[in-house]
Amino acid sequence: MSFEKAKEHLKKYGLEDRVKEFPVSSATVEEAAKAVGCEEEKIAKTLSFIVDDKPILIVVAGDCKIDNSKYKAEFHKKAKMIPFSDVEKLIGHGVGGVCPFGINEGVTVYLDDSLKRFDIIYPACGSSNSAVKLTIEELEKASNYERWIDVCKII
Repeated sequence: MSFEKAKEHLKKYGLEDRVKEFPVSSATVEEAAKAVGCEEEKIAKTLSFIVDDKPILIVVAGDCKIDNSKYKAEFHKKAKMIPFSDVEKLIGHGVGGVCPFGINEGVTVYLDDSLKRFDIIYPACGSSNSAVKLTIEELEKASNYERWIDVCKII
């Protein structure tokens, strides 16, 4: 259902033909890169946090992690990820398939600057065995993002 919800959302932007389903897991950056056939850094992982009691998503490059000092400077709070057991209820997609497409009402999406170095990226598409091939401009349109932020460091 989550996969269908994400795919239906992408259809509004004419991007449903870019969605790929795999016979193997793409739940982690490493698995997704193997399934897609690209470098790990081009996997756009979507991280879920709570800020002021509201869920947010931050889409970041696959070779990055949250830089706590940058995060605190941006949100004026310590980074607090949504607990595994609450992600699907709050976001609309389960861990391994979290993406900014077809999410619950009231979830704010941010895009991290770490993605800007790529022409093509591969976010998940609502399930742990899917991805969608997008340009940065297509990600901007389809994600209904709030704004670009800089809260990551390359690992």
